[in-house]
Amino acid sequence: MKNYYLFIFLLAALHIHCIDVQASNRVKIVTIGGGFQAISAGDDRNNPQRLVDRMIEYWKREINKALVYQPDLILLTEVCDDPGGLNRQERSEYYRVRKNQVQDFFASVAKENRCYIAFGTQREENSGVWRNSCVVLDREGKMAGVYNKNYPVIGEMNGGIIPGTEAPLIQCDFGTVGCAICFDLNFDELRDRYAVLKPDVLLFVSQWHGGLEQTKWAYSCRSFFVCSYSFRTQPVEIRNPFGNVVAASTHNHNYAVATVNLDKQLIHQDLNLGKIIELKRKYGDRVTITEQGDIGVLMITSEHEQVSSAEMVKEFGIELLDDYLERSVQARLQKLRAN
Repeated sequence: MKNYYLFIFLLAALHIHCIDVQASNRVKIVTIGGGFQAISAGDDRNNPQRLVDRMIEYWKREINKALVYQPDLILLTEVCDDPGGLNRQERSEYYRVRKNQVQDFFASVAKENRCYIAFGTQREENSGVWRNSCVVLDREGKMAGVYNKNYPVIGEMNGGIIPGTEAPLIQCDFGTVGCAICFDLNFDELRDRYAVLKPDVLLFVSQWHGGLEQTKWAYSCRSFFVCSYSFRTQPVEIRNPFGNVVAASTHNHNYAVATVNLDKQLIHQDLNLGKIIELKRKYGDRVTITEQGDIGVLMITSEHEQVSSAEMVKEFGIELLDDYLERSVQARLQKLRAN
């Protein structure tokens, strides 16, 4: 315990958090909320092309708010291009006319502004096979990847939505992303699959906030977690791999903005405290060390243009969190076999 308090004191003396430094892998993210049934069908319920045009007009206004930040990634909500007030037959006709018009608009924005855009939509994958999907477009407006909701609610499936079975790791130029949609967040099976993959960023599009599940997913997957939530009753948020909120929407703005550094490693405090001090002593403001003391875990983030966080921990023989946990499991098994 004495060594622990010494560690905290020395970190404070060495200025654990740095300001205005060039990071090795910074990504600017904007998440926009409040989009589900953003336009009501009203008098246009029998004019599906007019509904498509209005939908595009709506998202043009909303995305323009994000573009002033020159983001690398914009996240929109679940089924973001579904107008409200349509019955099943009217919605089917709307989708028949909509086809890829809204996606093509998003693609043009992505290409023009050199950013990724991820959005939720219902789409026909093959003839008669409908999915609730999260589509990720790259900086050229081309499809970088698509995730199909693995766990639709019963009402969706009764309405014709086919569940997905894959948990793809989508490659972007800044790293990897995984996706989840609304009800998915309840299921450990899907979270466990992503925990093995450890995407740099998890994208969550939803009509439901998810509460503590957001924190669980972020920490379990060692990932930054970005939520786009369809209603304004709760904020859209960006969380770090500890599950802590680093940016959130407010009553004035339905979007959140954060620049996150993906060049990070999570470690446990056990056996690493002295090494961390030496690491900080050498690299100073070119490394950030963030402590989550209530769970005994720290995050090392490289702010160095040439030396990655992986190289830093290797240089000082610092054991990663998951390696330490696995070694603890093996040590336990060995002890049990010996007794």
